[in-house]
Amino acid sequence: MSHTVTGTEPDQPPPEDDHAFFGQPRGLMTLSGLEVWERFSFLGMQAILVLFFADRVSDGGLGMDPGTAASVSAAYGTLVYLVSVAGGWLADRILGSYRAVLYGGVLIACGHYAMAVPAAVTTWVGLGLISAGTGLLKPNVASMVGKLYRTEDARRDAGFALYYMGINIGAFAGPLVTGWLGEHASWHWGFSAAAVGMTLGLVQYVAGRRHLAGRKHAAEYALAPGPMRRAVLLGAAGLLTAALVASALALAGWLTMDRFVDVLTLVSVIAPVVYFTVMFRSPRVTADERGRLRPYVVLFLASVVFNFILFQAYSTMMLLASTNARTEVFGFHFPAGWYASALGAFEVALAPVVAAVWARMGPRQPHASNKIAFGVILGGLSFLLMVLPTSGHTGDTYRMAAWWIVGSYLLLGLGDVLLETSGMSATTKLAPRAFASQTMALWFLSLALANGIQAQIVKLYGEVSNPAYFGVNGAVAVVAGVAVVAAAPWLRRTMHPVH
Repeated sequence: MSHTVTGTEPDQPPPEDDHAFFGQPRGLMTLSGLEVWERFSFLGMQAILVLFFADRVSDGGLGMDPGTAASVSAAYGTLVYLVSVAGGWLADRILGSYRAVLYGGVLIACGHYAMAVPAAVTTWVGLGLISAGTGLLKPNVASMVGKLYRTEDARRDAGFALYYMGINIGAFAGPLVTGWLGEHASWHWGFSAAAVGMTLGLVQYVAGRRHLAGRKHAAEYALAPGPMRRAVLLGAAGLLTAALVASALALAGWLTMDRFVDVLTLVSVIAPVVYFTVMFRSPRVTADERGRLRPYVVLFLASVVFNFILFQAYSTMMLLASTNARTEVFGFHFPAGWYASALGAFEVALAPVVAAVWARMGPRQPHASNKIAFGVILGGLSFLLMVLPTSGHTGDTYRMAAWWIVGSYLLLGLGDVLLETSGMSATTKLAPRAFASQTMALWFLSLALANGIQAQIVKLYGEVSNPAYFGVNGAVAVVAGVAVVAAAPWLRRTMHPVH
């Protein structure tokens, strides 16, 4: 499909003497602030979502069994990351980054407000709105951060470090607020806090818009008027048709929750297979680029394995913490949802330490593939650690010390710091030039697939013993990480220019 770029060039980056925000452009404060509140709302809600699903109806929950609650929560994550692929395309071709982020934030806020209403139907409507909104916002904020800097600006890496620290601050603070409200008031008060957080993020985003580069209304690679009209009409017709078909199937009793989860898993498997097939067969991809795609498939699968473990920090680990972990430290009682804050806290604390270690090692630091492999191994060890406190109990009424969960999240947080930064960097360097603008879509597909697989595997939670569940999943992740380490010589040869 053809597209034009006339009159749609992005705004120029701010002047290089703009050092208003810790030596960075002041637009970084606007975007980092937005991400703080978006992660506050998204992960704050996700920390209590599975607990809300599994709680008794008489206590304000939906009364699902633990395995189903974890599966539906994972399916929601699958939908978020699948929609993110479309969100990047909409920003590039139709909306532009600024409007895509703004509209996405509005949808997210509306979704959280809908979930604040204590009714089952508003819960599902709210989750749908949040999925669509996150799909618009998430893939485009990072690209707006990149537009704040010229290519040769040496502050770029430090700016992204500040931006990611903002993400983790939101991930730390969100569960503290929503977890307390969910336990002491009601789950819907927790969802209300997430709504207020996203609203605050939108207010400061609009207020600081004059400091953002690339904020023109037109898309950077806008479609010509004719193709754009056709794309909008086809998109609207497709969404309407899908909604009508889904409604009809649901009323007929065929589209149950389990089948909807299965469909999302199937889509999450098919999408990356199709994506890689298109790239491998595209005449626009050179032989050298095709050679670099092969090692990237290995790293893509490593990301899937790690994120399969990581995303369970907000599903099975939350369920385990709520039923079998003590919620007190030194006599201080806290909600089970607060455990999720430990992950964000560790990532805030460990990210600068890891960056300093790599900087000190210089050229002696491990290859990117080994960093990713170490991250996967740490993710597996975080699950294997849970075998120890869950073993040797005849009943299900035991309570483990809080430090077991916290220790697991420490390993998981360090693994996330190692894997996510190296994985995203490798994605941008290994993707074929013809697909360079779609690298974020490729990364999000690995996250969607991880959630899609999780949506099936977590159905076993509560059906098999906890030691078996965490032990087998953790062992698989460790074996996968070791396999990547074993493939390191081949990966180093074929991953040029990644070091």
